[in-house]
Amino acid sequence: MFNSLMKLAMEANQVIALRVMKLMRGGKRARREANLMVSEKIDAALKAGASLMTGASGEEIVRQYRCRVAANARRLGRLKSGRPVRRRKRSKR
Repeated sequence: MFNSLMKLAMEANQVIALRVMKLMRGGKRARREANLMVSEKIDAALKAGASLMTGASGEEIVRQYRCRVAANARRLGRLKSGRPVRRRKRSKR
């Protein structure tokens, strides 16, 4: 279980860095990300508590968290800058 916890810590750290970059840009997307972050944390805690009450192991709880962290990493990593890339029009010479 120690290995799973260490992996979770490293993966979560990457997601935190991606989120901080997005939050630093500000605007509507940052507010949306902040709201999503809070609601995801509440949802994850409720699911973890429910899983523990039904007899899930600590390893299973960590696996659930790692799946959520991986999904966030994919979503945030795919956004890169969070803004569409604008291409310059070529001028005719």
